[in-house]
Amino acid sequence: MTKKQLKVAVIGGGSSYTPEIVEGFIKKYDEMPIRELWLVDIEEGRHKLAIVGELARRMVEKAGLPIDVKLTLNRREAIAGADFVTTQMRVGLLEARRRDEHIPISHGVIGQETTGPGGMMKALRTVPVILDICKDIEELAPDAWMLNFTNPAGIVTEAVQKHSRVKTVGLCNSPINFQKFLAKEYGVSERDVMPEFVGINHLHWVTAAYVNGEDKLQELINGGKDYSAANVTAFDWDFDFLSSLGAIPTYYLRYFYMTDTMLAEMKESLEKNGTRADVVSRVEEELFELYKDVYLNEKPKQLENRGGAYYSEAAVNLMHSLYTDKRDIQTLNVRNGGIIDFLPEDASIEVNCVVTAQGPVPQPLQRVPEQIKGLIHAVKTYESLTIEAAVSGDRGTALQAMVHHPLVPSVAVGKRLLDDMLEANKAYLPNFF
Repeated sequence: MTKKQLKVAVIGGGSSYTPEIVEGFIKKYDEMPIRELWLVDIEEGRHKLAIVGELARRMVEKAGLPIDVKLTLNRREAIAGADFVTTQMRVGLLEARRRDEHIPISHGVIGQETTGPGGMMKALRTVPVILDICKDIEELAPDAWMLNFTNPAGIVTEAVQKHSRVKTVGLCNSPINFQKFLAKEYGVSERDVMPEFVGINHLHWVTAAYVNGEDKLQELINGGKDYSAANVTAFDWDFDFLSSLGAIPTYYLRYFYMTDTMLAEMKESLEKNGTRADVVSRVEEELFELYKDVYLNEKPKQLENRGGAYYSEAAVNLMHSLYTDKRDIQTLNVRNGGIIDFLPEDASIEVNCVVTAQGPVPQPLQRVPEQIKGLIHAVKTYESLTIEAAVSGDRGTALQAMVHHPLVPSVAVGKRLLDDMLEANKAYLPNFF
């Protein structure tokens, strides 16, 4: 049986991450033949799209594969008839991220791009744009899968599931990073490890860590092994806390469990060399200088400093499993449907799923520690309110979302933050004005 040749559209194709996903498609070509790879961007991204697109073409040419790489600013022609659409965009570019980080810090609140007030603004800017893309997918590629990496991935995925008919799955590189860490730690192949993740995007806990069928979680906690990421500072977890928690929190939970330390670190960093957005701007400039080199025909090593290591491996693995009905286990953002019994059925959760051609099937959880339920519920409430605010443009709903985020200390601070941040995002949030 000859395999169906695929058409894939990458929305946000001018991203510095694109060489990652192109490398993944090249490696998997024999099992997942892509005929057309469309890289789409907007007018402001035209320059980057041209640079990344030419690098993608050189990579494909070096591999000797018949993948036709097409660059376009016309989203509709890219989506028409696509089998997969991936979204990796940043509405407002890095300038908006900079504001998302700087403004909260000036109010004495964590400033981060996917959680707290900064994450909320990113969601408010992104959800309407994603839902607009979904209208095109419904019309022009109704059978396509949309794989979403655009942060905050859980909120964006839930918004699509609530407000469109598009088949969607959200994913993040945090679980695959932990899986690699676990395999490396025990010197085994990634096939031999199976961590269990409980929670929602950027708010999950590892509650079991199987290596060849044996749970090594307590051993990892006892060993004090620290697992972090390029975009989140590493601070040692308190041993007594982890031991009695009986779980390993994702590095994003540092913002909740070590708020004072993280905020102090952010303030210091802001004075010295800016926030993460400023660092990323410098990394991006370097990357695009490298990408311009007409002799470069592979993904440069420096891309790993960007903070999204292995995200494309996660993307390509998911696409491959949906395409081949592989039925392997991946950690994904999917509709809850009762898996986490204290959250709404239509909430997006991040858990292990068996990936079939019909979509991911979330697996029942063995154990949800009692003490993490309150935080999951609180953050999920903020997320659902944020989606409602993004769709309606209602300031009252936005205020409730802001104030009920656990990192916002009071109504007064939440109100000031909301006013300042909506004003700073006016160009991207017409429905609030």
